[in-house]
Amino acid sequence: MDLLFFDLDGTLLNSESEISKFTQEILVKLKLNNIAYSAATGRTMLTGTDILKGHGFQLPQVYSNGVTTWDPRNNSLSLEHLLGSSEISMIIEAAGLQGITPFVHAVNESEYSIYHAKPRHEIEKELINARYQNTKANIKSLDKLSDMSQVTNVSMIGIAEAVEEVQKELNKNRNLISYSGPAMEGSLYKWMDIHHFKASKGTAVKKIKDTLGATNLICFGDSDNDLSMFRISDESYAPANAKGKLKEVANDVIGNNDKDGVAHFLKKRFAL
Repeated sequence: MDLLFFDLDGTLLNSESEISKFTQEILVKLKLNNIAYSAATGRTMLTGTDILKGHGFQLPQVYSNGVTTWDPRNNSLSLEHLLGSSEISMIIEAAGLQGITPFVHAVNESEYSIYHAKPRHEIEKELINARYQNTKANIKSLDKLSDMSQVTNVSMIGIAEAVEEVQKELNKNRNLISYSGPAMEGSLYKWMDIHHFKASKGTAVKKIKDTLGATNLICFGDSDNDLSMFRISDESYAPANAKGKLKEVANDVIGNNDKDGVAHFLKKRFAL
């Protein structure tokens, strides 16, 4: 049994963060040919599930780089390696020293919540108004965060130099791992996402593979957080826009994400 796992941003999605029409057609053909597939992304459930809805993603899906696994077949949620209060406090303090407002993400069976202090910069206000306010998330004041909150990750956005300083400080804590990148092409801003170091896409994906009894795991990804997935896969493929590390360890480099590289590869590989 083949089992395909797709990273989303920079891999299955185009530069508009969408599943293109051609990729939609290929996903339909995968389903018609009983080829199993799912997604493993750094995105939270908050934005990831909406993107996948209506595209045949019926198997367990991995979010927040392996912290959260969602099974749409029975609406079950599995959480691994949540952040503790001391780790959350360290992140909040490090961000505060650089004038950045962190966004603390917490999830349970019934709701998704984002906790934050008062935004300090316009880019943070834009993030709240343009993305978070238009979702199902409960936006709450940071002082409402309790020790009972199940915190999956903390995200932030800010001037690149400030984000990099926060990342340097957080690297001192062995329980934390962070990923960052430009907020947009040519922008002065960077985003960063932090979660517990024990969580990874690879660990979550392997559990799903074993549960389903898949014999051939094929993974697609473009960035550092996909390396753990590549290490446990039987086959791995990186789009042309992927980071050098991914291209080095991948079985092959395929087309650019903005040119439906994954879809074209699948069409040829499975004669769709």
